[in-house]
Amino acid sequence: MALLQNLTSYADPSLVPFPLALIFVSTFGALIGSFLNVVIHRVPREESVAFPSSRCPACGTAIRPYDNIPILSFLFLRGRCRACGVSISPRYPAIEALTALIFGLVFLHDGLTLALPFDLVFVAALVALIFIDAEHMILPDVITLPGFAFALVARALVPNVYGLAFLSEGLLEGWPVWAVSVAGALFGAAIGGGSLWLMGWLWERLRGVEAMGLGDVKMLFMVGAYLGWPLTLLTIFLGVVGGAVVGVGLMLWRRERDMQMLLPFGIFLGVGAITSLLVGRQIIEWYVGHFIP
Repeated sequence: MALLQNLTSYADPSLVPFPLALIFVSTFGALIGSFLNVVIHRVPREESVAFPSSRCPACGTAIRPYDNIPILSFLFLRGRCRACGVSISPRYPAIEALTALIFGLVFLHDGLTLALPFDLVFVAALVALIFIDAEHMILPDVITLPGFAFALVARALVPNVYGLAFLSEGLLEGWPVWAVSVAGALFGAAIGGGSLWLMGWLWERLRGVEAMGLGDVKMLFMVGAYLGWPLTLLTIFLGVVGGAVVGVGLMLWRRERDMQMLLPFGIFLGVGAITSLLVGRQIIEWYVGHFIP
């Protein structure tokens, strides 16, 4: 475990030239984005993400490897299927480009550390959840539940003790760092999923309508376990603010008053979680420095 902790803090910029490493990670992100397109399309339909191989949704023709290069194939084919000529949704290259961008930002945040691959898996899962929720208004258990287990393993191998002084210097004083980290992950999951469940329960009791589904709660269990309780509370705050701003904007644009169930909350939770991972600590430190005496 000590070796893993040493690796976690190791980042030697001379090991790999920085621009080359950034290009490699971003390119890898585009490839993962191509796979996420398959996940986003098939998982809600309860189809295998491995078989059959990628096919045109219109004519069913298998996509050849040279027509499946992220972003570039879409440009070369001018956004159309080579076999039938039907337009390809621009969502596909957009997700590939977005995943490449997010992977690049995560690399800029982590560097070449042990945290990097875990953070990349985490944000990839969030991208899939964001777009599945946007299209189908569901957050599949097949992603969120394994994501929760993954978060616990990650926090044992790459400890996160941010905001856990009350454990490391109190209840769990003298425990190994990894054990404190896992305990903090469970606490973060309880804070994240529990607080969201409580808000939904109170809203339903007061208004008589369901505010959110259990998918959002399970997603926050995953996020809470991975990010820890301070960044999870920030995630919820950013999600609520983002959802409110977009919701009010849509109400004004469409001249509608009732936006119930129109905006899947998982979209904003996912964006908030990625933001919290990348700059959450800076946001919290800025807030504490300016508003808390």
